[in-house]
Amino acid sequence: MKILFIASEVDGLVKTGGLADVARALPLALKRHGHDVRIIMPFYLSVKGRETARHLGGFTLPTREGHTDIPYQTHEMDLEGVPVYLIDFPNYFERPSLYAENNNAYLDNGERFAFFCAASLQATQQLGFQPDIIHCNDWHTALVPMLLRTRYANDPFFAASRSVLTVHNGAFQGVFERGQLWALPELTDIQDEAITQGHAYVNYLKCGVRYADKINAVSPSYAHELTTYLGGHGMAKSFQERSADLSGIINGCDYGDWDPATDPLIPVNYSLTKLAGKRACKQALQQRAGLAQNDWPVFGMVCRLTEQKGLHLLLPILAQFLYHKVQVIIVGTGDPSLADRLRSLVAEHGDKLAFLNEHDNALAHLVEAGSDFFLMPSLFEPCGLNQMYSLAYGTLPIVRAVGGLKDTVVDYDANRQHATGFNFHEPDALALLNTLRRALLFYLQDQEEYVRVQRTAMQTRYLWSDSVNQYESMYQAALNRS
Repeated sequence: MKILFIASEVDGLVKTGGLADVARALPLALKRHGHDVRIIMPFYLSVKGRETARHLGGFTLPTREGHTDIPYQTHEMDLEGVPVYLIDFPNYFERPSLYAENNNAYLDNGERFAFFCAASLQATQQLGFQPDIIHCNDWHTALVPMLLRTRYANDPFFAASRSVLTVHNGAFQGVFERGQLWALPELTDIQDEAITQGHAYVNYLKCGVRYADKINAVSPSYAHELTTYLGGHGMAKSFQERSADLSGIINGCDYGDWDPATDPLIPVNYSLTKLAGKRACKQALQQRAGLAQNDWPVFGMVCRLTEQKGLHLLLPILAQFLYHKVQVIIVGTGDPSLADRLRSLVAEHGDKLAFLNEHDNALAHLVEAGSDFFLMPSLFEPCGLNQMYSLAYGTLPIVRAVGGLKDTVVDYDANRQHATGFNFHEPDALALLNTLRRALLFYLQDQEEYVRVQRTAMQTRYLWSDSVNQYESMYQAALNRS
């Protein structure tokens, strides 16, 4: 198949989150399966290696009558054999950050990504790449399926093209005033309640869900949750109406970067058959965190400091849990108020609790390698990667059973033979405390059993090669639509 992968960020060129990981790994995996894949993304100021980009040509995007047409340039870079087309319009994309500065979103984000959606299709046509599948990702690209059904409805170039939308995080929907849509006459006056939000706003993600041929979430459980009023982020009805075309495909994990046997960022490598190095990593982590180098179990956590990651469940019971002989190490940046609450707890329990208010990839690897358990009590988690890293490192995840966490971590009491960690269900602080104590008792009671479960976890793999097969099936189903 010819596949056009449209994304707002791609790891290796520019990255702010997990979307970029998928936008790199999935196209590369599709290429290995023999498909002709091209990526298209904005040409940000911070794109790595931009000085080597090859100029392809300039085009002009027509806009609504009374507005100035938008001239822009296109460039091309190579990502391990996959061509990456870059949409270059400095007014929109030559900025210090991708979406926001100082935690404040750019006020014209709706305008920026409406232009990007329209320019992506126009540039693809002008460059002569005629895709079978146009794979869109999150709200930034969700206007593309609508443009295919409206602006290009009778264009023979895209007559056989079908669109797919992946929802990486449905909480972010791209809701903008109509005034930011002046580059898209098809949307400026639309009154369709399925994609509008009140009279004055358009919801980009709703637009993609309404018009895409197929929709997928990044785990089967999250796909189901999107159709519920509790887990649909206010869009449950939209997902329910498209439930026949909605599926869930778990993300793969890049074990090239996350393998304790070869990881260059940890002090001692270890493996399934040689676990001794994990103890040395634990001591190094304790030293880095300023805690005593003892045999107490270490509960690690690396995350953005947001409510989504379950800090509002952990903070109320953390002092109670620290009454036990445990160490808790939390690494992350984000909400200043959550950081302040963690600092207050450290002031009272500094002998057992460490908070490192920083974003450091090497430290994240050390936490995965040196901890005995890894905390992910998320309010929601579309897929999650840290639990996959934890499994590979023999660090048993403690997770709330939602989204991708539910699909990838097997609870010890639910299935002891195949257990890889501990789950709890209710978004309740006491439920988390009980699960932490359950894991602590398990660790103290039977070290031999702990090691057995640890080895089961380390043998668990979530590979892109498996996910690609499911994406291929979804693409084929999209192509079979009339």
